[in-house]
Amino acid sequence: MKLHPNGTTGRARRRTLLGGALLAATALAVGATPVTTAQAAPAGQGAGSYLDPGTPVEQRVRDLLGRMTVEEKIGQMTQAERNSVESDQSRITTLALGSLLSGGGSTPTPNTPQAWADMIDGYQKRALDTRLHIPLLYGIDSVHGDNNLVGATVFPHNIALGATRDPDLVREAARITAAETRATGPQWVFAPCVCVARDDRWGRTYESYGEDPALVTRMETAIDGLQGDNPRDLARPDRVLATAKHFAGDGDTAYGSSTNGGYKLDQGVTITDREHFRTIDLAPYVAAVREHGVGSIMPSYSSVDWTEDGIGNPVKMSANKELLTDVLKQKTGFDGFLISDWDAIHQLPGDYATQVRTAVNAGLDMFMEPYSAGTFEQTLLAEVRAGRVTTARIDDAVRRILRAKFRLGLFEHPYTDRSGAAAIGSPAHRAVARKAVAESQVLLKNDGHALPLRPSQRIYVAGTNADDIGNQAGGWTVTWQGQSGATIPGTTILQGIRQNAARTTYSADASAPTDGYDVGVVVIGETPYAEGVGDVGNNGRTLEISAADRAAVDRVCGAIRTCVVLDVAGRPQIITGELPKTDAFVMSWLPGSEGAGVADVLFGKRPFTGKLPVSWPRSEAQEPVNIGDQQYDPLFAYGFGLSARR
Repeated sequence: MKLHPNGTTGRARRRTLLGGALLAATALAVGATPVTTAQAAPAGQGAGSYLDPGTPVEQRVRDLLGRMTVEEKIGQMTQAERNSVESDQSRITTLALGSLLSGGGSTPTPNTPQAWADMIDGYQKRALDTRLHIPLLYGIDSVHGDNNLVGATVFPHNIALGATRDPDLVREAARITAAETRATGPQWVFAPCVCVARDDRWGRTYESYGEDPALVTRMETAIDGLQGDNPRDLARPDRVLATAKHFAGDGDTAYGSSTNGGYKLDQGVTITDREHFRTIDLAPYVAAVREHGVGSIMPSYSSVDWTEDGIGNPVKMSANKELLTDVLKQKTGFDGFLISDWDAIHQLPGDYATQVRTAVNAGLDMFMEPYSAGTFEQTLLAEVRAGRVTTARIDDAVRRILRAKFRLGLFEHPYTDRSGAAAIGSPAHRAVARKAVAESQVLLKNDGHALPLRPSQRIYVAGTNADDIGNQAGGWTVTWQGQSGATIPGTTILQGIRQNAARTTYSADASAPTDGYDVGVVVIGETPYAEGVGDVGNNGRTLEISAADRAAVDRVCGAIRTCVVLDVAGRPQIITGELPKTDAFVMSWLPGSEGAGVADVLFGKRPFTGKLPVSWPRSEAQEPVNIGDQQYDPLFAYGFGLSARR
């Protein structure tokens, strides 16, 4: 998603849908004025079967849909950012909003479980003030744990989980993510990313499980961990609705094809034939629907340009009826709903009315319009009244959204069940994250049995990433882009080493004397970024290691007999020149909050079992390089990984 930095229920009183004075539009308001209805449809005689939890879900959906006005239906199709309604929460009611979200960094103050739950329950109360008392669906980017919450368990990013080759562990990590997230209020997460990363220069590489669609599909146990094993599990207080993203081809775009600012790959164009697209880009989504029953799917910002009809006429995914409706909904059988990415439809050709009409008719069901929800509602209502969007298309969209809300049990339990809050960031949850860190470590070189280390050794540690938990967590941690420094609780890699070896010295820039040490450990890598901001060629990003990291490697490896280098990064870096200087080299990825898991394998408490989920390039110019290429000559092949046991 493209983001900007920055109890029990009582009976809600009835009111007509959008009565009262029109709201003035402001830059930070929901946008424009609310739609109005001269004659709200009656709620019907009695409570209605949609309020009866004993009634089958599809019957409840039909009953509620039959009671709704077109304005109420459009409200369900609308999602606003919570900051756009915070100053006047009555807008939730007057706009009949179906959903709210927290964008990256959009958190309550203080950023605590109670504050999250109080905030979301306050919004929910406003939604229940609507005529039909339809609860809100609240969405958030819990992409490696409930990573927006300070104190949550922060797991390694997906690329590291792909290196574990452990679907059961991925399922358990997702289960913990779901439990910690829902205990604070959100019932819906924009995860997992099931894209196939085919070019490591992409700033979202770390959000992918790897370059092979078979590996990505294998890791889709994350969906089961989030949602449960069947639709009935969604109503549990430790489950959330999952979102497979970003449909489809966003990891396979051509370098330089993006037109968004300085981005090079993100939001670019996938130039491909339909057979390649089916086997590489589409395959994980088919499995997500047919094997895991994913509840929602987020189309990508990217475009697809079919080579069969000539290059030069790309179609944005938000406008691609062939893929959204014909392939995904009809052929694949997807019965969930499609949620647009942040302001995604604004990238479509034409004026705003054309953008709305095109996206709805292509098959999008809910619209993430963070600060223009009111304008969206007015525009879509005008399109329906003009006959350019059919009521059947509106009903299909709302049916899908209501189905998810009923399955989640929101009509019976709209407010946050806080009983699981005590387990947030618990030792048991962190133990699973620590195991994931250990299993993700990939040993690329180990000459002379440099690893495992021994607790009795005198160890010299260098590199800023050794003791920076913000760097080791990466992007999508508390804020959208992430941040260096002590941003979250947990253990750094240095702390993990010190827990194992008492005679450890740390010098971030390797300026301290190196005499008298048995082993040098240099922790190099990247600083946090997210999305296209991290594309190579944007904002100075590169796959090359930094000058400071090269200097630290040169100094430590040139002075200490045994030298181990760890790479803390969201993708392979170019190490062709540095590798010969090292005795051992470990790819540590972005381990998250539990850096002690890295030390577990360094000291042999756990064996190295991780395997590369992507091919490791010899040079930046070699990208893209993927298993199956006709000319395949990477520095390390896909699936490579050594073992080391004491």
